[in-house]
Amino acid sequence: MSRLFSSSSVLGAAGSKMASFGKVTHCIFDMDGLLLDTEVLYTQVTQSIAEPYGKTYTWEIKQSIMGLQRDEAAEAIVAALELPLTPAEYVEVSNDLINRTMEQCQLMPGAERLVRHLHRHNVPIALATSSGVDSVEVKTKNHRELFELFGHKVMGSSDPDVKEGKPAPDIFLVAASRFADSPPPDRCLVFEDAPNGVTAAIAAGMQAVMVPDPRVEEDQRKHATLVLRSLEDFQPEQFGLPPFST
Repeated sequence: MSRLFSSSSVLGAAGSKMASFGKVTHCIFDMDGLLLDTEVLYTQVTQSIAEPYGKTYTWEIKQSIMGLQRDEAAEAIVAALELPLTPAEYVEVSNDLINRTMEQCQLMPGAERLVRHLHRHNVPIALATSSGVDSVEVKTKNHRELFELFGHKVMGSSDPDVKEGKPAPDIFLVAASRFADSPPPDRCLVFEDAPNGVTAAIAAGMQAVMVPDPRVEEDQRKHATLVLRSLEDFQPEQFGLPPFST
């Protein structure tokens, strides 16, 4: 079986009883590494900046900053790699590289199917990304029609209402408050790939489906409600959402 479940799952062998979680009515999606395959590109950009200084952008550093807002991530990278740049200089250099690289990013497996399915069944969906407005515009350039299906977007690095970035819960609470009917947090299901994002979702009082990089260690997955290898493995009915027809 292709799914990996957190300790909260009750699913046993194939064919045994279905795992059951709290019923939700609204869904909130992260973007980088969850809907869009941008993380490899981010690694390439960061390493290209670090390499002239003889530094290596390791997985350990990358994992610690995943989900952070732009300025926080820049500060953490500069400190971890001991780069002779200010965080502001790093942002300027990286933004130029990102704008030239990210236009080519592709959708992650299962992302389009799930987003279209929820939209078709009138399940309110929102985007909650730590990226800023300009960055989101570049990354979604070739997928605009799909991203227009989201009822609203919260872009943490640009949104004044998001006071603190992930792992603080702000971005998900803001996203929930902007749904037309302002659902309570426990009616919102968050989809994330990063440990910082899952921590933020749980802190917001929401359930969190995690689709992590295979290198994310087990102790960084265990606080998620459900852990999957791919969005292709998500079963909406486990959370009281309309099931896929095929």
